[in-house]
Amino acid sequence: MRCERLALSGADDATRVAADIRRLVPPPESVRDGVALIVATVRAGGDRAVRDYSRTLDTGGREPQALLVPDDELDAATAALDPDIRRGIERAIQNVAAVAGTRMPATEAVTEIGENRVIHRWAPVERAAVYVPGGRAPYPSTVVMGTIPAKLAGVEHVAVCSPPRRDGDLDRVVLAACRLAGVDAVYRMGGAHAIAALAYGTESVPAVDVIVGPGNLYVQEAKRQVFGQVGIDGFAGPSDLLLIATGDVDPEPLALDLLAQAEHGPGTLVVAASDAPEILDAFEQPLRDADDTGAVACLVATTGTDELLALGQAFAPEHLQLVGTEAEALSSRATRAGCLFVGAGAGTAFGDYIAGSNHILPTNGAARFASGVSPEHFVRRFSEVHIEAPAELATAAAPLARAEGFELHARSMEARIRENEAR
Repeated sequence: MRCERLALSGADDATRVAADIRRLVPPPESVRDGVALIVATVRAGGDRAVRDYSRTLDTGGREPQALLVPDDELDAATAALDPDIRRGIERAIQNVAAVAGTRMPATEAVTEIGENRVIHRWAPVERAAVYVPGGRAPYPSTVVMGTIPAKLAGVEHVAVCSPPRRDGDLDRVVLAACRLAGVDAVYRMGGAHAIAALAYGTESVPAVDVIVGPGNLYVQEAKRQVFGQVGIDGFAGPSDLLLIATGDVDPEPLALDLLAQAEHGPGTLVVAASDAPEILDAFEQPLRDADDTGAVACLVATTGTDELLALGQAFAPEHLQLVGTEAEALSSRATRAGCLFVGAGAGTAFGDYIAGSNHILPTNGAARFASGVSPEHFVRRFSEVHIEAPAELATAAAPLARAEGFELHARSMEARIRENEAR
């Protein structure tokens, strides 16, 4: 694995170093034009275009299977599932549901303004889709992470799509996870063409309202390009991890945490930062000796915890792991991370599978403004307005409307004063 070493020259230098680290992997805009062509082609060509792209990109020239996976295949995959794997999936479903359930918004809130009131309400979207990566490895865990929050939110129809293997089919464990999680439809399609199909609809794939899920640059750029046609969770991939370690820590399991995230493949960034050179030295050789997954590692030397915190805030990682007494003390001040892991026992792999926190998280620095997937991604918020005493509001607002040049807005409100007085 490629491994770079950098050094911070002070807390004020954190923004520059964070940007230097991001430049070690291809930026999202590098695939923009290619994705735009795929999206436009699928929007115009429907099923035929999706199958053409699948034949080229997924099945190596073999004729793709039907896009929709039939129910009997889901049932067969579930029946054949290894009992230990089934227990793991079911426990993940249980834990994710428990944690996501605490993120459910209140169904209604009322604000009284004199005799008037505004009711804040929410309603689930009707159809949502979860993108489950494939290619290098199957991701049944992503089925759970995307589907359970959607179901908790009350989404009526949840679809999953995933890239087919060379034989044109999907991994049996992914299919079983779909059945156990309560997925309503499963599609054999992946990549930017799958995102376009879900956003605009095809003969076989009904359009959805929200798309969530991790994926490579093509998938995430496609999500960005169809945003506005559908809602999305944000930019969720390739993966990144910032591990901050201080003091007397055992480097062996921490090196495994870095290597574990590197398994996600090309474009992944695994970064370790410490004010103890010996900790970084202990990480370097295992990282350099690791298989070339396409991930990039970076070791950052600092002189104190202020620099470490500044780097964490500037880098805004998908995963932020704090290990060691001084590092763990930073947890309450760390506000820019997709998910925060505190302590030697909290390896990020637990978050990927079983801790209950979600692993569909903002990447590429998007943790500055975005959040991990939760039921909130699948609901719409709107207001219901009741005005029983319009006079005071109209008197206050009509001059403002006229200042904006909207005379009829002003007259519309003032008409309510006369109606009210007539009563």
